[in-house]
Amino acid sequence: MKTISINKAKAIEDLNILSGLLDKQEKHELEFIPWSDYSYKPGVSFSILYSESSILLKFFVKEKEIRAVENEINGRVWEDSCVEFFISLNNNENYYNFEFNCIGTSLVGYGPSKKERRLLPNHIVKKINTQSTIQHSDEEFNWHLTIQIPVSVFIYDQLVLNPGKECRVNFYKCGDLHKTPHFVTWNKIESQQPDFHLPDFFGKLCFQ
Repeated sequence: MKTISINKAKAIEDLNILSGLLDKQEKHELEFIPWSDYSYKPGVSFSILYSESSILLKFFVKEKEIRAVENEINGRVWEDSCVEFFISLNNNENYYNFEFNCIGTSLVGYGPSKKERRLLPNHIVKKINTQSTIQHSDEEFNWHLTIQIPVSVFIYDQLVLNPGKECRVNFYKCGDLHKTPHFVTWNKIESQQPDFHLPDFFGKLCFQ
């Protein structure tokens, strides 16, 4: 099981400042491609911090194509160029799945498994702030996504972010409707078919 220790930052509302701060943090690579039928591996890493009021996250992605179709909250963002953050709090069997396409469209669900999920209300998901930048060269797309998730989004828990807190997490990159579909994970998953909704394979997040 992988473990990440994350540092505390001052509360920052300006996403430009937050993005620059996350650029300076340690980057963690999504290194596993658990399913041999989907061998393409884009370059993906992330950095993460927290404040008293938010979880602060930035993804760094390099891939040969992008797809950015979904623009509705809680829409089918996983079919686009998508990064995901799953988190289980307080040793709870339930977990939140945060999913974002490359233009920052958000989906958030909650429940104990893939089949048993409820989407969070749109007005709650709108509290999440995102900032996307996309660059294109002859050979690849290079895009970054900065994400600020307020504690008030965790509506099924009373989340308090203090040093010493531990959560179970995993981080993903996918593109289900790409010309070359792919599924990349931070902590390794063992299953027959692509499935991110497997909390038994979450790693650990430790708040410093």
